[in-house]
Parts: sequence; structure tokens; C-alpha cells
Amino acid sequence: MNQANPHITRRSLVTAATFLPAAAVRGSAANSAVTVGLIGCGGRGPHDAKLLVKDVPGARLIALADLFQDRIDRARKSIPVENPKMYLSGQELLDKSGVDAVIIATPVYLHPEHFEQAVRAKKHIYIEKPAGADVAGVKRLMVAADSADRSLNITFGFQQRCGAGYRKAKALFDAGGIGQIAAAHSYWVKNQVGNIKQGPPPKSDIEKVKQWHEWRELFGDYIVENNVHGIDVMNWFLGGHPAKAVGSGGRTLINYGDNTDHSYVTFDYANNVQGHLNGTMIAPRFYRDVKEQFFGQTGVIETHREFWRHYRGANDIVTENEKRPDITSDALEEFIQRIKDGKPQNTAQSGAESTLTAIMGRMATDARREVTWEEMLKSA
Repeated sequence: MNQANPHITRRSLVTAATFLPAAAVRGSAANSAVTVGLIGCGGRGPHDAKLLVKDVPGARLIALADLFQDRIDRARKSIPVENPKMYLSGQELLDKSGVDAVIIATPVYLHPEHFEQAVRAKKHIYIEKPAGADVAGVKRLMVAADSADRSLNITFGFQQRCGAGYRKAKALFDAGGIGQIAAAHSYWVKNQVGNIKQGPPPKSDIEKVKQWHEWRELFGDYIVENNVHGIDVMNWFLGGHPAKAVGSGGRTLINYGDNTDHSYVTFDYANNVQGHLNGTMIAPRFYRDVKEQFFGQTGVIETHREFWRHYRGANDIVTENEKRPDITSDALEEFIQRIKDGKPQNTAQSGAESTLTAIMGRMATDARREVTWEEMLKSA
């Protein structure tokens, strides 16, 4: 049941939390440290920022922005950087900080808005996935990405694409190392909802923004915000987005907000190959199984964030660990290096397609019927 206050509208939510469009001038970083600002100091933003400071040479975090001062204060304590500039709006950061690049880690429904602002300000952009919470938002982001200065480096936080193990697995896959592909699986099985408590719905726009993880219109639901990582890997390996999806799911343990806590979706890709998503957020708290599997006629490739495996035959399994504890460091380092080398890349198209694939899966799960790519695109 949707527990949202009916008087809290989408427009008022955007007004409560968004940063107005800007037009700033990007500094040159070709021959010096790339200066970076963080927009969004909740959970993921400080995580990315800490990895940037700790693991990425040639980058310097100099600015933090968030709507809420307490989140800026917490981020400042957790990120090992001295005397960052602090702003209560992304607009101010874009206008006044002088950064070369920004990390956007704000609530999902604001990603298109904040992406537009950074494009207009001509900043290099590392934006956390997904591209938006709904089809209209993703389309908006795609328009902004298409209008971006071609010198800008635009990277989505689908870090698997930058992991050394993932890239080796993809190279083996492309070289026919497991024969003709027959099927793909993505598992996102863990506990994500165990700490959500029953309570009264938010009474104001700001209260709802602070609870954005619990409300589908702001969060996108778990399949879009969370399971989209595995969907992105399937799209990457299988060479594009699927044509249709059929799914089922619902709410078993979750007792607040309006997200579902499990989704099972089958996607139809090219060449008669199906990809299967098991998005279970209600496993016991001690259990976690997050991986992708690709089944060929002669072998199997299995990818994880920590390692990858090649099943070559009975009792013949090769396993190789990732070099870093968190492959997000690889993604951030590549982002910064592309800026320094003047070799921009715009990954908005693939990021948007993976997000739209997840939204198509969400629609199929809700309707419990087949939903096509065309129907999904026409829904907004």
C-alpha cells in the first residue's frame, strides 16, 4: 500500500531538493591535479569520495555539497580531506568552487536534473547509477547527454565495466571462450530491507526527501536502483538491451514505503538468448549471493565484484581475484585518467539503456505480463 502523503507532489519534491541550472566555466586539468566536487553527501557519495582520495592519483577533492548541513558535516568527518569548500546547493558548488569535475550521488529521481546542471556548467561528470527513477527522467538525461560538450568525460557508476576481472571475462566471452551463448543469469540475493521499520508516512516534502530510499517515485524500486548493476552486465556481455521482459514479484517482508522486495524477470535478448534476473532483497541477513553467469555450449563464465571464474570442464575451474577490494576505485581512476589524457568518453547511452531495461523489468513485474521495449518507451 502506498503510504505517501497525497499532498506531497512530485513538483514540490523537486523544489524541495533540487539545485537550479547553472552556467559555469570548466577549468583545465590536463597538466595538474583534477579538482573534484561531490554533490550528494548521503551514503554512496562519501564512499566514492573516500575511494577517490585514497586510491586515485592525480585527483583532489576540494568541495562538498548537499541540501542538508548535517550530511555535509558527517561527510567531512569521514572523508580524509582537509578544509573542503562546503555548499548547501549544487548550484553554488558548480558556480563558485572552480572544480574540473563532479561526482553526482544524489537521490535517484534528481539524477536527470543534476546531470543537466553539470552539463551546462561544462564539468566532467561521474554520476552514480541509475539514470533516473522513471522513463521521463531517463529521456531527459539522454537529451542532456547528447547536448554535452564533446570534450567532457561522462561516466556512469556501473563500475563492473571497469573491473579488471570483468574485462578479462568479457574478452574471453567475446573471443568465443565458452562457445555459443545459451543463457545469462544475474543474481542479486541479499538482505536490503531488514532495518526498515513501520512508521507514519512523511508529513512534509523534506521528510520524504530524507526517506527517499523508501519511495518508488524517488528511488526507482530495488530493481532499478540496485539490481540494475547485474542488468547492466547482461546488456554489456550480450551486446545491447533486450526486446521484452516478463516478470513477477512483490512485497513479503518490507512494511514501509511502496517498494517491492523481490523481483524475478526474464529478458529476451537477440539471437534467442534469455537473461534471467533474481532480485531478492529478503534473504537472511548472513546470506549474500551477488553475481552474473553466462552459459555457453562449452563453458561457463561467472563474474563477481571480488573475483571471476571460468568453468572449462568437469573439475576444471579457473578463478582469478580482483586486484582491489572495491572495483569502484578502478572506475574512478579511469574517469580521472581520461580527463588528464584528454580522451573523453560519454557512457550515457549505455547507462540510460541499462536503466530503461530495469524499468521495463519493473513494469513487467508490476503487470505480471510481457512488456516490450517499445511499450516501455511510450509509457512516458
